[in-house]
Formats: sequence, C-alpha cells, structure tokens
Amino acid sequence: MTSIGSARTNNPRTFGRVAVLLGGTSSEREVSLNSGRNVLEALQRRGVDVTAIDGTPALVQSLVAKRFDRVFNIMHGGDGENGVVQGLLESFAIPYTGAGVLGAALSMDKIRTKQVWLSLGLPTPRYVRLSKGGDVQVAARQLGFPLIVKPSCEGSSVGVSRVFKESGLAQAVQLAAKYPGELLIEQLIQGEEYTVGILGEQALPSIRIVPAGEYYDYHAKYVSDETQYICPGLTGAAEDELRDLALGAFRAADCAGWGRVDVMRDRSGRNYLLEVNTTPGMTSHSLVPKAARAVGIEFDELVWRILESSLDHVVA
Repeated sequence: MTSIGSARTNNPRTFGRVAVLLGGTSSEREVSLNSGRNVLEALQRRGVDVTAIDGTPALVQSLVAKRFDRVFNIMHGGDGENGVVQGLLESFAIPYTGAGVLGAALSMDKIRTKQVWLSLGLPTPRYVRLSKGGDVQVAARQLGFPLIVKPSCEGSSVGVSRVFKESGLAQAVQLAAKYPGELLIEQLIQGEEYTVGILGEQALPSIRIVPAGEYYDYHAKYVSDETQYICPGLTGAAEDELRDLALGAFRAADCAGWGRVDVMRDRSGRNYLLEVNTTPGMTSHSLVPKAARAVGIEFDELVWRILESSLDHVVA
C-alpha cells in the first residue's frame, strides 16, 4: 500500500542517495534519456546526492547492493509506467516518485482506464477494444468515421493513426499492431487538444496545444519548434471545469504525486478524457514544466517538489 502526502524540506540531505531511473527499453527510451538528464542536472544544482540508472536490470542490481534510499522515476513507458518498477520498489521498501502499482498499471492501459472513467460517469470518447486479428471493419462500423487506431499500452503518440475512411484502416492497424497489447479503436473528437498537469493535489493551468501541422504527433511533441502552447488554455468557468475534470480523472485512476491528463474539447465545448500520463516528459518541449512555470514554479523547483512527494510515500 502507498500513500502520498505533502512533506516539504529545504535540505537536500533529507532525500539521502537518490537514483534517477531513466532510459529503459520501451519505444520512449530516447525521450526518457532526455527527460532524465534534465532531472539529474536539476537535482545536482540543488545539492542532491543523485545518480542516473538506466533501465530495470541496472535498478535491480542497485537495489540488491543497497546503493540508494529513494528513486526519481522518469523512465517513460514499459516497465517505468506499467507497475513493474513500482512493484519492484515496493518489494524493496524504497520510496519513489509518481503513481503506485495500481495507478501506474491501470493508466498504462488506455482501455481499462476508460472502463474506470465510464463507470464513474466521466466523459471519454466512444471506443471499441480490439484483439490483434480482430475484425477492424466491424469495429469501425460501430464507431463510424473519423476514428483513431492506436496501441492500448503505448505513449508519446507512438503507433497512432487517424483514419477518415475505410481504405486507411489496414495501414493503421498494421502500424498499431507492431506494439504489444490490444488495439484501441476510438472515436476521433474534432476540436482542440488540451493537457492538464497535476502536482500533488493541484491541477496546474491547462495548456491548449496548437501544432503547426494538422496533428500533435511525435514530431510536434519532441522535435518541432513551431508547436504553440497557450497557457492557460481556457479562462473562467471553462478553465475551472477542465481542471476539475482532469484532477478527478487522475484520482479515479488511483494516481498520485504528479502526472498529466490529456483532454479533447469538441467544437461545442464538451470535454473528453483521453489518457493519464503517470511519468510525463521533462524535456525542453514538455508540458508539465510549461504549466508549472505559469504559476511561478521554475524547472528546478518543480523537480524538487516532485522528489519531495516521495518523502511521504509510505511503503507497507
């Protein structure tokens, strides 16, 4: 069992020896290495005793050797976000940042996250769960075009296709099927894309994402300097409603510490939850740092506060 509180400290020695877990073998390895390097340097600037650890096998060796007192997990995708690393750290009674075993495992699976949200009456696009080899034409007819085809357990827009007519289905399925797990066929919400960072019990200002191209894909997220980020994305009651929805969705998925919730807003102003990211990016293009900066929290302070959340991470 884990719990996250609100302990604060100004003393870097409070954290003891900290491992920054990065890299790994998932499709998001390169982004994680970038994020991890930024986190490592931020903690070093604040005087924390910190070392980078690349991937799960290296983490296991370090835990057996008792080299660290806590872990800042910034390993995107795969073991870093599917509950494996969280369970490993729980078994060694090592505090860590981010969601616990259940929150990480659930949020990594977009289909089962949707099932939880729908059971609570939270809005999310209509979808069909498709096993590999399943009849995608039947799924598409159930939803109608346009739709999205994506792997159920990948992040960073990996394996995602937008399909506007039946002739595009086969190629989309072929791409998504390259990745482990089931496929998610989802109603394409046409409108504006938003994201809401979560820090502790606070929903940060929303960000409206305006890519230079038609969609906010991998290139727009991590490479392009032309993507626009408008923060806050909304104002007044609409902004409050969006933040409340994101925080409620985050809690419903049993997440804690920090994260990010992605939302589509259709042309009539209705919000639809897409997914929860339990280990968001911390690169120069990443969104949680941008939202934190909007409320006066600069990057080094943000990293410190995320690490602080591990002080109340009680493993039992």
